[in-house]
Amino acid sequence: MKRALLIISVLMTTMHLAAQKAELILGGELSNSAVTAVADIDEVIPRMKTLGLNTVLVPAYWEFLEPEEGQFDFTLIDRTTERARENGLKIVFLWFGAWKNSMSCYAPLWFKKDTKRFPRACTEDGKLLEIASCFSEEVFRADNRAFEALVKHIATTAQDVVTMLQVENEIGMLESARDHSPLAEKVYQQGVPQELITYLKKNKDTLHPWLKARIKSLSAKAWKDVFGDDVYTDEIFMAYYYAKYVGRLCQTARRHTQIPLYVNAAMNSRGRQPGQYPSAGPLAHLIDLWQAGAPQLAMLAPDIYDSGFKSWADQYALPNNRLFIPETSCCENSGVRALYAFGEHQALGFSPFAIDEATPEVTENITKAYELMRQINSLTAFTSSYGLLFDQQDKERIIKDGNTTITCRHYFTLPWDPRAKDGSVWPEGGAVLKKIADDEYLLAGNGVVVSFAPRIGIGFIDEVSIDANGELKYIRRHNGDQNHQGRHAHIACGEWKILHIKLYTY
Repeated sequence: MKRALLIISVLMTTMHLAAQKAELILGGELSNSAVTAVADIDEVIPRMKTLGLNTVLVPAYWEFLEPEEGQFDFTLIDRTTERARENGLKIVFLWFGAWKNSMSCYAPLWFKKDTKRFPRACTEDGKLLEIASCFSEEVFRADNRAFEALVKHIATTAQDVVTMLQVENEIGMLESARDHSPLAEKVYQQGVPQELITYLKKNKDTLHPWLKARIKSLSAKAWKDVFGDDVYTDEIFMAYYYAKYVGRLCQTARRHTQIPLYVNAAMNSRGRQPGQYPSAGPLAHLIDLWQAGAPQLAMLAPDIYDSGFKSWADQYALPNNRLFIPETSCCENSGVRALYAFGEHQALGFSPFAIDEATPEVTENITKAYELMRQINSLTAFTSSYGLLFDQQDKERIIKDGNTTITCRHYFTLPWDPRAKDGSVWPEGGAVLKKIADDEYLLAGNGVVVSFAPRIGIGFIDEVSIDANGELKYIRRHNGDQNHQGRHAHIACGEWKILHIKLYTY
């Protein structure tokens, strides 16, 4: 039943976004305090339009929404949606409720002060944490009441603007792999719930390999007997109950709107163990726990700040989890990373973080990449799509496309740019490569070179634009020095172009 709900949720997401005409989220997330005043909103939202975004990811702060218990103030929410509507932008609201980056820092002061009514999680040695316990019904009721007020308000005033809702932000335990508060210990001692055992049995063939390898026995009851006795079992326990908590919030939202819901994850990177990173969040290796506990979620989404962008993106691009990157470094490489995500994984969206604080030198590459994606996204006639992303260590990708071998490389693998060999750190190069006919490709990006073999010649390479109907508009022909006498197609570092490549066989 839950697997069926998951499939329905994904289908509803696609249908809803199609209805909103926002098939791709060309987004940017605002810094955490960017919309804490009306004047901030009036300045920042129009500016996002000039950067070429179509969607802005905006915090919705519990402490401002419900400054006094039971009294709701929608001033910031309404101003945000009004300014977005005026500027032709969509909004994804991020619920900064009980947790933000693990901590309960955006809960209202009345909530924070009353630790008896709203108990904290704690470590095994009894240290109280600045993290509300997800095992407290009082915590849930307060969080849920505020979240429901937000959802109802959006449903009645802004469904034309708000395309998705993020439920909480980077949920996870820090300092400890799981909550050891009395409420949590009581639940832990009850053992693995039968509904989770049933889910694991039913979906045993499709479980994430990491989780499948952890299972010792599905006939046992104690957590350590089912999954082993270490911090990773603690993480599994917490992941399931965090997901259950979020699932209940989703059920509340579904009473008022079909706007898609998702959660985001801080990565378990740099060799850290649970508790050293925000453990038990919606991480790739825990996807089954989250889908079991919160089947209403449209997707689990990675926040990618560490090196190895392709590897992190690949982990979340799954048959039952469309890739959406709601947070990632806002840097000079953001644009080509977006092209990779859209080209390789048909990502739903991409969103550099704190884009409002970035310099024009940084945001320029995002603006240019998004303009290419607007044009490429108007294409309906193509048979295959690839994403390319290269740096100084990862310089080459070979694609086998039928009888054609396509060798794709970083532009600095060509010998003539002095930055290739003068000790400069290479900017990342990336592109979308789409096959539009048996002997035709479109290459859109920056800092890449592509060649074709065996016995495949280049008939012509035309620089083009693509109109809203998907029609190619000729700009100029690239021949001679511009295609190395017919050897390859290239887009130099710093250039952002679309090339129409026509091949022939000899």
